[in-house]
Amino acid sequence: MNRIGTKGWLLLAVLQVVLAAGFAQKVKQDKSGKSEWVYLDKGKLNYKTLPGGGRIMDFSYAGYMGGGVAIPAPKVQLVLSSQAGDNTDAIQLAIDKVSQMPLENGFRGAVLLREGVYDCDRALVINSNGVVLRGSGSGEKGTVINMTGKPHVCISVRGAVELKSSGVSSVFADTYVSSGAMSFTLKDASRFAVGDMIRISRPVTEAWVHFMGMDRLMRNGKKQTWITGEITTERVIKEIAKNKITVDVPLTDSYDAQYLGKEGVEVTRVSMDGMLSQIGFENLRMVSPKQSGTINEGHHKAFSMSGVSDAWARNIDVFNTVNSVSVTGKRITVEQVRIFHELPTEGAAKPADINGSGQQLLFNKCSIQGDNMFFFGTGAKVTGPVVVLNCVFRGNGWIQPHQRWATGLLVDGCRVPDGGIDFMNRGAMGSGHGWAIGWAVAWNCAAKSFLNQQPPGAANWVIGGFGEPQKKAMPFDQVPLLAEGIYDVPGVSVLPQSLYLEQLSERLGAQAVKNIGY
Repeated sequence: MNRIGTKGWLLLAVLQVVLAAGFAQKVKQDKSGKSEWVYLDKGKLNYKTLPGGGRIMDFSYAGYMGGGVAIPAPKVQLVLSSQAGDNTDAIQLAIDKVSQMPLENGFRGAVLLREGVYDCDRALVINSNGVVLRGSGSGEKGTVINMTGKPHVCISVRGAVELKSSGVSSVFADTYVSSGAMSFTLKDASRFAVGDMIRISRPVTEAWVHFMGMDRLMRNGKKQTWITGEITTERVIKEIAKNKITVDVPLTDSYDAQYLGKEGVEVTRVSMDGMLSQIGFENLRMVSPKQSGTINEGHHKAFSMSGVSDAWARNIDVFNTVNSVSVTGKRITVEQVRIFHELPTEGAAKPADINGSGQQLLFNKCSIQGDNMFFFGTGAKVTGPVVVLNCVFRGNGWIQPHQRWATGLLVDGCRVPDGGIDFMNRGAMGSGHGWAIGWAVAWNCAAKSFLNQQPPGAANWVIGGFGEPQKKAMPFDQVPLLAEGIYDVPGVSVLPQSLYLEQLSERLGAQAVKNIGY
């Protein structure tokens, strides 16, 4: 809003509510749909498996504290009012003072910003456990952080994470472990114990890259590299039975021994230092000057969260930021974050307004209004699960996992009426993004279009989708058209209405669903 035209945004917000209500009514009227891949039978979810054994995973582990836990309200320790000029130092000093207070039930406390406009020339940084920055409302008369000065992120949370190997390791004994599996067999589990954190490392072999068709990427006559090294994910051991390991969160990818080289998948006991936890910011309005230009130019951004687990951002209105939100931590909920753009970015390269590239992330009831962007994207080697739940994105843009093999994404009950939802092979785009996503699900979503493509050895699903399916070759090619992913019950809403909420209820009970506001 300069400080930003209220009536236009209010009308837009009302329109979004009306559209969302209309879609919900349609869902209510079309209750007869039943998916063959996930369906209710006698009150329980049943899953169909692929011939190789893979299936749609249980996504309910996404979110704060692993899903189904109410976001807390730590007590206020310091209260600030806005002042003339740059407020950065005053707010940062308050955050730093609370950061030195003792922990009590995991929290040090909250800094409360009273109603008013807080000009800030630099980023506000939270780098201690148990600290919350709380505003007095996201409305125009609430707590407004006005980004002044050179382009910067409004709020930054960044843990200095160091992963240490214990030297205890083994390898998979299974010839195939399916996506969605909670257990696997090691050749020797004798040196592992319940409660150990483990890193599962999948080698990126020439055989697998060839199987995926990603060794033929060319752009402007030059070979493009898709993925090298390894793809890793962390889990905690919940049970050991001889050499069989059961972990705390399902695996988001499959592991096929014939493509994993002589050594195969390595499992190593690790420890992690420097991970921040129990951090939140809420009830704020973040305002940037109008920004256009290309994505390579400096821009104000809303917030970033990395090196942090069990954290949240909620009830935040954001105006005119670019590449607004980046979340690469673990067990994080981003809820009711509403982003508005008055100007589109320029050029063919588009920003990702929400980047969800961590593990166990939940983006709940968020909205974006803007053009020429990816509303939501993932980065390289993301191992989820990541859930985008009941979000509304309006304008010329896409939900599109973006590069180099992310796995375990659920887009549940989302609306993209002017744009698309794409689970695709991006080919040589972005210097070789290639297959961007596998084991992804769009459940009861509505979009102008769907581009759902089927990776070798994996699956992507659009179930109960309202929108036009597309068939395309890899970018820059005309042929061949890539194999379509799985479309199930198109044009009819299926039960359960929300896959995530039903999975959460089945795993933790009805109270867990109430805890997150449903």
